This record gives sequence, C-alpha cells and structure tokens, in this order.
Amino acid sequence: MSQIRVLLADDHAIFREGTRRILGEYPDIAVVGEAADGEEALRVAGQVQPDVAIVDIAMPRLNGIEVTRRLAAISPSTRSLILTAYDDDAYIFALLEAGAAGYLLKTVPGRELAEAVRAVHDGQTVLHPAITQKLVERLKASPHAAKEPQEPLTARELEILKLVSSGLSNKEVAAKTGLSVRTVEVHLTHIFNKLGVASRMEAVLHGLSRGWFPVEGIRQAGERT
Repeated sequence: MSQIRVLLADDHAIFREGTRRILGEYPDIAVVGEAADGEEALRVAGQVQPDVAIVDIAMPRLNGIEVTRRLAAISPSTRSLILTAYDDDAYIFALLEAGAAGYLLKTVPGRELAEAVRAVHDGQTVLHPAITQKLVERLKASPHAAKEPQEPLTARELEILKLVSSGLSNKEVAAKTGLSVRTVEVHLTHIFNKLGVASRMEAVLHGLSRGWFPVEGIRQAGERT
C-alpha cells in the first residue's frame, strides 16, 4: 500500500510528537520529516518532497504563510494543510492567497486530521467549519468578491464547481459527469480564468459568496465523501 508522505512543521516539539503519534496510527500515512521553524520546513521539504505539509502559522524565521507560498517552487507536488490555533481573518485570507489546500484548527480530533490529510492529498480542499463561515461572511461583505464574472460560467462549469465544492477529486467528478479527467481539468482551468482565481479553494469560495451553492454543501473537516 502506498503511503501518504507527510511533513510536520510546528515550533512546539511536544505538539509535533503528539501529531506524529496520532498519524502513526494510520497505516496509509507516514511522517517523513519534521521542522521547528519556517526555513527548516522549506529545507526539509526540498529534501524529502512530501505529499502533504502540515504547517502552523506562527513559526520562527519564516511564518506559515511564507512557507506555503514558497513550497510551490521547492516541492511542487506538496500540498499545504494549515493546522493552527489562529482563526483571524487576515491569516485565513493570506493563506488562501498563498495556496493552502486546507485550513484546520488545532481543536480537531486526530481522526479528522487523518481524513483531512487524505482529502488534501487527493486534491480536495478541506476547511474547519468555523473557518468556512468566516470566509463566506467576509466574501459576502466584499463588493469586489460579489461581482459577477465578466464571462458567465456554463451550466457544465457550474455543475463541476458544485461537485468540487462537495469535496470530490477530479477523478470522482469525471465519474459523476461521464467526462474524462482531462476534460474536467480543462473545465476547471476555464472556471479559474473566468473567476480570476488560482485555486479550487478560491473558486469554491467565490461560488459560495455568489450563492451558487450552500455552505452546507461543501467539504468541511470531519465530513466523509
């Protein structure tokens, strides 16, 4: 069985130890590296090329936002899963823009963290419910975010975006729609271009702010697909 290779980046050794033990209970997940500060996280990521990097926000030398932003150049296949005690709007939006694939609070149970690691590895976006609500409220209050795209989404594009919002991977969306994975990827590229976004998370949040689908329909921590 192929394991999901994980990097833990947090400046609290005891928290890393606890997280490593929790994830060690799941045979499909393996912690392959640890880092106590942002610069070390990038260095280790470059060495081990993990599938998922679990990253805290407040770290010495480089914070989690910068780590997430720079990971794409150092380890392109690594997806960032933020695990933090902070739910400030400024952090949330900065990490969204930096390309984070998930955002969880440290209050989540171990089982939900493992599920989030799997989901992020599969190309899904996972948010803590409290984070989702904050984002939606902020986006709805933003005149810029509320603007309609210059070119409207087609019915097929809206269907795909709704399926993506429910946590389905590209492969699962393809199976649901009868399309090829490549065609789904092309549709997603068109969606991103029309909405002026760069990630699945941003596209989903734009759709939420426009009321294209309900908050209850998106994948959140603790939910199964």
